[in-house]
Amino acid sequence: MHFTPEHIRDFLSYFDTINQAVNTFPGCQGMRLMQDKKNPCIFFTYSIWVSEEALESYRTSEIFQEIWPKIKCWFEQKADAWTVNTYFDGFENLR
Repeated sequence: MHFTPEHIRDFLSYFDTINQAVNTFPGCQGMRLMQDKKNPCIFFTYSIWVSEEALESYRTSEIFQEIWPKIKCWFEQKADAWTVNTYFDGFENLR
């Protein structure tokens, strides 16, 4: 997500109010928010879901329907989203 500079604080403040609702949504195994070091206007969320159905349930949920319109107006560019398969996970040793 690429935010306009003047809305970074708005996004972070809002994120602090909704992050646990997303992180504990049924089927979500965890979520991270990351900020680009070179361009502080760029953020990424990384989440793991038990299934495609669980992710789709989130995308059609009331909470998502509240979150997305709120943050979308703060974007400088259209957001990208990917659903991926893990080829290698070097972090699994940390669990």
